[in-house]
Amino acid sequence: MNPSSQQVDEDTTTIPENLGPKTWKVGTLTYTAGGLMALFFWLLFGDFAWAMRDRSVGPFCQWYLDSLGISALLFGLIFSSFPALIGLVLVPIISVKSDHHRGRWGRRIPFLLVTTPLTALGVVGLGLTPLVIEWASHIVSSDHATGRWLMEAWGNNATGAWILSVLRNEKTLAVIVFSVFWTIFEFASIASGAVFRGLINDVVPACMQGRFYGLFRAVSLIDAMIFNYWILGGVSSYFTLILVIVGIFYGLAFTLVCLKVKEGSYPKPIIPAQNLASPKLLPRYAKAFKTYFKECFSNPYYVMIFIMITAVSSSFLAVNVFFLPYAKNLGVSMDIYGKCLALTYVASLLLSYGLGWLSDRFHPMRTSIATLLGCTLVTAAGGLFATSVTSFLVILVLHGILCGSYLTTSASLMQRLFPRSNFAQFASAAHLMGAAAQMALAPAVGFLITMTGGTYRCTFVVAFALSLLALYLSFAVHQKFMALGGPTSYVAPE
Repeated sequence: MNPSSQQVDEDTTTIPENLGPKTWKVGTLTYTAGGLMALFFWLLFGDFAWAMRDRSVGPFCQWYLDSLGISALLFGLIFSSFPALIGLVLVPIISVKSDHHRGRWGRRIPFLLVTTPLTALGVVGLGLTPLVIEWASHIVSSDHATGRWLMEAWGNNATGAWILSVLRNEKTLAVIVFSVFWTIFEFASIASGAVFRGLINDVVPACMQGRFYGLFRAVSLIDAMIFNYWILGGVSSYFTLILVIVGIFYGLAFTLVCLKVKEGSYPKPIIPAQNLASPKLLPRYAKAFKTYFKECFSNPYYVMIFIMITAVSSSFLAVNVFFLPYAKNLGVSMDIYGKCLALTYVASLLLSYGLGWLSDRFHPMRTSIATLLGCTLVTAAGGLFATSVTSFLVILVLHGILCGSYLTTSASLMQRLFPRSNFAQFASAAHLMGAAAQMALAPAVGFLITMTGGTYRCTFVVAFALSLLALYLSFAVHQKFMALGGPTSYVAPE
């Protein structure tokens, strides 16, 4: 896909008066209808691989951790807080570096070419974890020569004996090995996620982003339907095989996308002089972080947007992280659970393109408020009624459809509210705040579940409170958005 290059300052849709086809422009890129279709094809193919990775790794790893019998608190720490800590440190650095990078392959794709194979390695490693545990347990056992040698070498001192006891405890060893591959996976996938959002913002015309994200969402939902209806029920039998296949497919497919999608050229980045003044690494980075926080958090409008996004994502997180153990606690089979999730994805798929069109037509700020209201109502219902298998499954389906609708309607919201030139930087600031909340929220909810004797219904109560906060902030952001020009004349404050 090779769009022509022409210098322009903003996204436009051009219809020449007497000649040539209709074209779309973003930055220095100009697309004909055919070029735009090619762009969409490759990005959507990349999203198919991306969604297949996320739809499999998340539920499969939730199942594996739960099968180890770890506490809800440790479950929340590993599955939610630890990735958030990685994102808290990594995303701002990667985002700013990507915004400022200029090279032959653009400013986003070089980062994706590095993180893609690392992500694939993490997925394959997670899939092989049970085999690694089986092999390692055999090696360190007293029945194996290596295990006997370790006993002779380490068994006579307290530290060595403790290490041996850890290695011979299959549950502890499984958590350690899982965490190593989980760290690789999260490090690479979080970094690539921050950059991939920036790539879409750079190459997809703003006037088409709502519909593009509608298609994006549709591809993800098709992945989810396939996975949850036909694959999730076999997690206990095919855990390793499926994750290894998904990891290899993702690595090959997303690398191909990086080679096919072309970025335009960018103006020279504006880097404050004080960030370059010191030749020493640490002072220079300290000044860069100071500039980052000043640019992102000095405007109350952007801070309000960050808190709004954090409140919404936290509301979803409070429920979604514990949905699977919630279902198992009520005695719901994995097969029924997967089929109910597939039902939510079918409904969301039917809605996705229409919701994307509505977001382009009325602006994602408005459509996201409408769908967020639905999310708030369903979390209230969950807190009151999700006590039996039937009521839980009904709430599960409604929650999935409404939250999915919010994700579709708000998919291009940040692109429409943040400055284009530093989009990845401002998006990373939103992620930074969300990651800080995520670090505390999941273990806190897990602790609450433990303290209430396994009352998973309290996840909906927490989600309802956060949804109310998000709804209030959404109306406040909309009021400021209208003061800055509204859907037709909005200009992001610099």
